[in-house]
Amino acid sequence: MADKRAAIAVLLDIMSIFKRNDLKSEILKELSRQASVLNKMASSEGVDKAKLDVILDQLGQLTKKIQLITGKIGDDIIDNALFKSIAQRSSIPGGTCSFDLPEYHYWLEQEASICANDLRNWGKPFIEIHTAIDFMLNFIRHSRSGKAETAITGFFQITLDKNQPFQLIKVTLDSSLPYFAEISGGKHRCNIRFMETIGDNNRPTQSTKDIPFTLTCCLF
Repeated sequence: MADKRAAIAVLLDIMSIFKRNDLKSEILKELSRQASVLNKMASSEGVDKAKLDVILDQLGQLTKKIQLITGKIGDDIIDNALFKSIAQRSSIPGGTCSFDLPEYHYWLEQEASICANDLRNWGKPFIEIHTAIDFMLNFIRHSRSGKAETAITGFFQITLDKNQPFQLIKVTLDSSLPYFAEISGGKHRCNIRFMETIGDNNRPTQSTKDIPFTLTCCLF
């Protein structure tokens, strides 16, 4: 039952984000930007034109699918009586208890296959948006190769070239190392601190060790 509750909570979060933001227009702008950059690269020497054409075709297809979406994404779901009642009560501590929302708990008690089918249907309006976002982010993340770096006593700073249109900073750390990265910065520089939890209170502190990692400054 916990997994069904988690799935509903995620779906409600997604619908809340779409309700507050015009993601459709933002995604179309980003798809257009990426297509424009790639078209400028077409005449550059050493570019694999066949591969570039495939990517441009994918961008074109994604753009057409997003443009075909009418109305506010997710409106049909939020109009569902069950979802409306869950959304209204979910912000209240204990608001989704069985005595408040018996219809919700009736659904939670259904066979896993029935709930899975319902979740697939409820998630359909977001499939094209998800596909476009996944494509764009993967393209940005893999636009450049990573560089091996070392954070001296858990700290690393990079100065960013203001003439380069950086889109994303990616930090890759060996999963066997007991640290996590805390990243802050702006247009001109970026600070990376590797944190660890020591002691019974589990309060994160900056490591005092030199930590190897891979840094990728994604430009596309």
